[in-house]
This record gives sequence, structure tokens and C-alpha cells, in this order.
Amino acid sequence: MAQMYGKERDAEQDSIDNTDPGFISFFNKLPAKSPNTGTLRLFSRINAGDTFYAAYGPDATFVAQNVFHTNSVLKYLGVGGRAAGLASVSLKTSVAHALLRDALTTKQLRIEIWAPEPGQGKKQAKFKLEKEASPGNLQAVEDLLFVNSDFESAPIVMAIKLASAPIDPLSSQARLRSIGAAFADTAGRELGMSEFIDNDLFSNLESLIIQLSVKEAIIPTGTASGTTDRDIDLNKLKAVLDRCGVVVTERKPSEFSVKNLAHDLPRLLKESAVSSSSDASATIPQLSMSVASAALSALLLYLSLLNDPTSHGMYTIRTHDLSQFMKLDASALRALNLVGSGPKMGSNQNTTLFGILNKCKTAQGSRLLGTWLKQPLVNLHEIHKRQNLVEIFCNDMNTRRTLQDEFLKAMPDLSRICKRLLKSVASLEDVVRVYQAVLKLPGMIEALEGIQNSDAMEDDMLSSLIVDVYLKALKEANSSLEKYGEMVEQTLDLDQLDGHNYVIKPDYDPKLQELAERLAQVRDGLDEEHGKAGEDLGLELDKKLHLENSQVYGYCFRLTKNDAKNLSKHYIELGTNKTGVYFTTKSLKQYAEDFKEISVVYARTQSGLVKQVIEIAATYVPVLEMLNNILAHLDVTLRLVKYFDFGATMLMGNVFHLSFAHVSVTAEYVKPNVTGKGSGSLVLKQARHPCLEVQDGITFIANDVEMIKDKSEFQIITGPNMGGKSTYIRQIGVIALMAQIGCFVPCDEAQLPVFDSILCRVGAGDSQLKGVSTFMAEMLETATILRSATKDSLVIIDELGRGTSTYDGFGLAWAISEHIASQIHAFCLFATHFHELTNLDQQISHVKNLHVVAHISELDKTNHDPDITLLYKVEPGISDQSLGIYVAQLANFPEDVVKLARKNAQELEDSNEEQLKNKFAQEFIDSGIATIQAFFKDWSSEAKHDGEDIIMDNDTNSDSQLEELRKCIDSLKPSIQNNPWLQSILTTL
Repeated sequence: MAQMYGKERDAEQDSIDNTDPGFISFFNKLPAKSPNTGTLRLFSRINAGDTFYAAYGPDATFVAQNVFHTNSVLKYLGVGGRAAGLASVSLKTSVAHALLRDALTTKQLRIEIWAPEPGQGKKQAKFKLEKEASPGNLQAVEDLLFVNSDFESAPIVMAIKLASAPIDPLSSQARLRSIGAAFADTAGRELGMSEFIDNDLFSNLESLIIQLSVKEAIIPTGTASGTTDRDIDLNKLKAVLDRCGVVVTERKPSEFSVKNLAHDLPRLLKESAVSSSSDASATIPQLSMSVASAALSALLLYLSLLNDPTSHGMYTIRTHDLSQFMKLDASALRALNLVGSGPKMGSNQNTTLFGILNKCKTAQGSRLLGTWLKQPLVNLHEIHKRQNLVEIFCNDMNTRRTLQDEFLKAMPDLSRICKRLLKSVASLEDVVRVYQAVLKLPGMIEALEGIQNSDAMEDDMLSSLIVDVYLKALKEANSSLEKYGEMVEQTLDLDQLDGHNYVIKPDYDPKLQELAERLAQVRDGLDEEHGKAGEDLGLELDKKLHLENSQVYGYCFRLTKNDAKNLSKHYIELGTNKTGVYFTTKSLKQYAEDFKEISVVYARTQSGLVKQVIEIAATYVPVLEMLNNILAHLDVTLRLVKYFDFGATMLMGNVFHLSFAHVSVTAEYVKPNVTGKGSGSLVLKQARHPCLEVQDGITFIANDVEMIKDKSEFQIITGPNMGGKSTYIRQIGVIALMAQIGCFVPCDEAQLPVFDSILCRVGAGDSQLKGVSTFMAEMLETATILRSATKDSLVIIDELGRGTSTYDGFGLAWAISEHIASQIHAFCLFATHFHELTNLDQQISHVKNLHVVAHISELDKTNHDPDITLLYKVEPGISDQSLGIYVAQLANFPEDVVKLARKNAQELEDSNEEQLKNKFAQEFIDSGIATIQAFFKDWSSEAKHDGEDIIMDNDTNSDSQLEELRKCIDSLKPSIQNNPWLQSILTTL
């Protein structure tokens, strides 16, 4: 890239006066950047009429390293251009725009664009802040940077207000907080509010942030000391936001005030009957949430929505209820590989669930799929409704393909077009794209009616589902947009669309028609003069004598230098360059001037008519937005069906094969049987991980899963590293989530309950720069699980307790497991290398042990190291060894390292045995064993009366048995007291 743009960059850089003290002084006086998040500043500069961008100081270094990947492009202002001066680098406009898009979406930076103040000369020493944007607020730069880009997730910004929750004097829980959150989707012109009680870990707030895909959060600033309860809460809040990858913006606490909200909010809402009176709270129920209302005030102020006239009367408002969706935390988002990062969440389509499922034809479909993945349903009726839609389209392959390839493929991003229409920045091309979408509606309706009336649609409920979800709304939209189609046909010259010319019909307006006729007359005059000159010079038209519309001379003639040698004085020579000689005549010159003058008036007239057409088109925005939502829903459903063609295998008895780059996979997905919350068990036959099974070179080993409520709801999985434990437990979480968004799932059979949350602890990286270690990170995640999980949750824990000592780690793992199993009773999958943890099944009946199978070959005379084969099968029982050294061999560790590891491990094992032997003399051990044998012999003899065994049932006298037991123990007391080995055994028990 440095070579590609090198010449242009050098020319632009040379235009900057490297010794200009005025700009350097101005730059040094700029306000400081936000301390909470990175900010990238670019300066728009002009050289010879061309615009380019420049970065200075640390920003120049950032650009050099991230765009050009070398510091050699840097130049320095002042101090003779030496490195002690102000670093600078220049960028072409297209490169700068790409950089700014990446900064906002992938790198989560703020951006500032500074432009020269009016009336400055060549040096451009003073600038003003022209545009600024942040990851959650793209309004100022959306039309500049994203005009040709589609978002796969809308940029959501949220304001958060903390308040003290009412204290329950009988509650033993930690202090609770009342959270008020307000969020805005400026692309979809939607406001939302939510108010709820949360714990000190902000677990509910974290779920809300995940559900909404929040990019930026507005919070009040704290005090300088940071020691008050409020400041402590704010610091915890920042930690949660950081864990979720949200950019933090701090604002004055005074902005979180509801003082003018009742007056301001109605101005933004659609068809609001509320004026500036105090009745707003009666007609807008969200205003009853006092804490959330304070957050909304700060949000409106930050986004400056009230200062934008195009926002007035265009927003909707809703209440977001956390309980309507499955709760996910940030760890679950990573563990289940739901989405990637950046503007294109599924850039590698086989590594994330979003990438696997996102085969959508429309941008709005991709965005809706991203929302569905983070908002799995908990309403059983709605889950079944989505599943039924998938099943309907599974049964009609031809109609499905017709809808996808002939209709949805032609649909534009109506949401983006609607926003441009409302801002009056749309073009006739946008108007035409909507018109082309409108033309497709009758065909879509006909195709859906074909499904509804087909012989296969025997179930009236399924037939009515097609009507309720799609047909009714599409017919309404088609009826409302008929006038739109007529308007476009009457106003636009559709014959010129093939040449990508978007113009108004001349006969649409009398004045435009008159100007078009005058232009036609002038063109005829130009052609007539061309013919006369050809006859006069004896030259063939267009091959020798050219009539051209030059940017410099207007309409004129051109000849090669050789052909122009004998021009008479009748012709007026205009100029000469390497392409030939330009000349004209008095008549041609007059025609050229007339053409230029009329063309200017024609363009001005047409521009006014274009504005009128766009204003008319903007009146259809409500209908287009409704249509956009229907198309997005249909697109997601159809694309899921396309990927789940193999789901029909269970319905139609066919096998469908999908081919990915280098491997063909028979992907048999089925419709899961989803039962109500807390009403069933989780049973999966031949379950697979949807992302892992499509990777190149992998033959996936499927496994059965059986988690029966109150019998095997807590499962401990042991086995060697790389044996498949992590894959096994994660795929269960992915399948549960897929089922609750309405998908078919990668199993042969599937029965699942509705989970209210999926909570994960599956590995945490060091965050040392933030002062958070691996162990601290996993403890924070585990604390969230213990505070948030319910009996209807799915908990996934992988290798808890690795970041501390073996004894502390095991102690924590046991305590956490026992608490989840005995107190919470959640469905839990716990993968561990603490084999002692498997003893938990002896204390709690619904704890079951599983292990991943590994085959170890027998030792032979020539090979001292057994071979290990990982089978990736999960079976009941316990794995009694970790096989870590064998796995190191599989990873091609150097042989001497493996031998040393085996030697040290054996020495440690021998040392432990030796310590045990040294601790107690053999005579104590032998004596203790004899005492134990004597105890059981005496106890068994006492348990007999008249030669018959006592029947141990409910009628047995437990008091008498206990008395007999005491007698046996008392008789052996001297032996016990004199044997330290026996005392240690009893203490352990």
C-alpha cells in the first residue's frame, strides 16, 4: 500500500509547509482526547483543489503502522524536518475513509475529522471540528463513510443510571442496585428503556448488553477519590462494560436528569398525542420508570436528537423486558462462538455460529439473524412458531428457491434507504431501487400463496401461520405501494436505467419539457455544423473530424495535427495538445454556449423536481419500514431452511449433502422437541458441534447426551487433554441456543427444555494490563454463575481452578460443584482434571460421571512409551489419569523434554508414596487394619439374634442399633487411641 499511494502522498505532504509554526502552534493547543477510550484525529486538507487527509503526532504513527505498516512514511514538521518535530502522514480520501470505518467498527475508536476554517490561504493553519463519531453514534459520518457499506449489526448506544434498590431487612443477600438503562438504534429510529434490580456483579445488566449488542455506554462520571459506594459501583460497572467490549463515555451527572424529558420526548415520537403538557407520563408508560428516564435524558442529550429536525416525529419507543429472552453473559458469547468481531461478524463463515447460519440474501436479514442469536426465546409458543415456519419451507423446495433467488436477492436494504429519504440525502437511484423492490411484491405473494394452498399444507394451523406472519403484511404493503410504483413510472425515465442514468422524464414538467426541446434543437444545430465542416474539409465524420464536448473548450472540433495543417481562416483554432488540434466556428461556438447555458438551467430544474420526487417517496417510509421487517424475517427463515435442507431428512426420508471447500459433510439436522421451562430433560442422540463438523480435514465423532432432571442433571466429565471434553460441553450449549431461536439442530434426535440462561466459565486470558489475572477472571465469571443461575439454567464450566495451587483449586471446584448441584439444581456440565471431584456422585444422587475415551497401547520390549489414541467418545464412568505427557507427545514435544517430564512425574509419585510410608510405621498400619477387621466382625455378630439377620427396614429399632454400635466402638477405643494411622483415617472420614 505504501508503494501504491507513495507518489500521491509525497505530493500532498510537500504541499504542507514543514516550517509553518502556525499549524504546529494550533495543533499543540487542541483539547485533550478522551482518557477513557482511544480517539483518532484526521485533518481534511486541500491541495490544488483536491482533498486529502493528514494525521499528526501519535495519530500519524498509528496510521503509519496500521495502514502503511512502516514508519518510513512519516515526515516531520518544524525543526528542519527532523524526527524531533511533529510527525505527519497523508492519506488519499478513499484510504482515509477505509481507515475511519475500521477504526469505528473493528478497533472501537472514536474519530474526529477537522476541516480548515473558511477564508484561509494555502497554509491552512487553523481548523474546526467538522465531524465526530463513536462506535455507538455514527450519525455524523454515516453518509460519508458507510454509503456503500451494510452493517450486520446496528450500532446501539446505551445510557446507564445506577440507584439504590429498596432494602429488604429480612434478606441476607448483598446490597442490590436499581438499574435504569435507555438505548437508541439511530439506524432503525428506535428508543428503548429497561429498569430492573441487579446484584453487585451487574449480571442482569451484562445480559441486557449482550442481548442488544451495545457498542457504547454513557455513564455518569465519578468523583476524584473513587472511594464512595457510588464510585465503587461505577468501577465495577466499567469492568462489566470492558468485559463486553463496550466503549465507555462519561458524562456529567447533571445530564442524568428528567427535568425536561416529558416535554422533549413527545417531539421525537411518531404520532404522539402528547404535547408539552404534563400528560406525557400518562400516554407514554415508559416515563413511569424514573431511573431509566434519567438515563434516557442523558442519551438524548448525547445524541443531539432534539437538534435534528429529521428525527422529530420519527422514533418509536419500547420497553425491553429481560425475562422475554434467554440470558447470556460475555463468557457464553465467546464460549459458544456465536459471533465474530467487527462490522462483518461472520467474516470466516465456518468458525462462528453466525457465519454458519448467515446465508442471507439481504443486509436486513443478516442483522436480524445477529439479533436472534443474542436473544433466544423463552416463550414456548414463539419457539414452536419459528420451528413450524422452518418446517413449512422444508417441504417446498421449489418455492423456497424461487423466493430466495428471484425475489430476496433483488431486495435492497430498505432501512438504510428510508433513513436517507428522511434526511433528504437520497438520490433517484434510491427511489428506483425501492421501485424495483415494489415490482417483486406480487410475485412473492403469489409464491407464498402457492405454499399456503399446496396439497402438502394439510394442517390449517400451518396455513394460517403463513398468512399471519407474511401474507397479510405483504398484501398490505403491496396495496400501499401501488401509488409509489405509479409515481415512479410517471416521473422517471425508466428507459435510461440500463445505462445507469437516473433522470426525470422531460414530459413530467412543462418547463423541463421546453428545456429538453431547446436542447434537442441545439444538438441538431451541432450535428448540422459537424456535417458542414466535414463537407468543407472533405473529411469523414467521426473517423477524421471529431465533434467533442471538451471540458476546457466546450463543444468543438478536433483533428490530428497532420489533418489540421490546411485549415482555412474560416476556422478558429482553440489549442493543440498531443491528441490533436481543437478548433471551432462562429456558429459552432454559439451553439456550444447555448448548450452550456440551457444544460445548466435544465439540471437546476431537474434537481428541483428530484427533490420533490424524494419528498413524495419519503411519505412511504412507514410502509417501507414495515416491509423491511417482513423481508428480514422471511430471509432469515429461508436461509435457515436452505442450510437446513438436510432437516427434511427426518421429514421426507432423504439425505442432503453440503459441500464445503475441501470436504463434503452429510449434515443431518432435525427439528428438536422443545418442552416447557423446568418441565423436561435434555436428551440428544448423536449430537455434533455445528461449527467444528464443517472444518476442513475433520471427521466429527458424534455423542449421545442424557441429562435427566433430578437424576443426572449435573455431569462431571474427565479425561485427557485434547480428548474432546470442551467440544462436548460447548456443543450442548450451542444446540440449546439453536433450539431456542427456532432452528433445527445437529442431532439425530433432540429433546430439550427451555433454559432461562446459558452461563459459561470456559477459560479466561490474562488481562494483566487491566490488573486482572487468569484466576481472578475465572473467579469473577464463576461468581456471576453462582449469583445468576437458577434451576432452569444451563451451566457450562471447563477446567475451573487451574490458576492457583492444586489444593486451593480442588477445594474451590468441589465447593462450587456441590453448591450448584445441591442448592441451585441447574443443568450443569463440569469438565475437570481434578479426578477427586468424581467422588461427588457418592454424596449427591443426581451427579453423574462421564469420561472421554482414550485407547492406550500395551507396552512392548522395543517401545517404553505406550501409544495413545484419542477416540473422542464420551462414556459413563471415570477417567483415572490425565495422560498429559502422552498428549505432549502428540504435540511433537522434543523427546528429551518428554523423557524429563516422565522422570519428574515418576519421582514426585514415588516421593508421595515414600512420605506416606515414612509418616506411619508399618506396625501401626498392620495393627490398624486388624482393628478395623475386628470392628466389622463384632458389629456383624451383634446384628444377629437367634441366628436370624435383622431386616433393615423402616420398622427396625434404630435406637437399639445405635446402642449396639456404640458398644462395639467403646470396646475398641484403646486400640484406636494408641494407633496414629487409624486416627488419621477416622479424621479423614
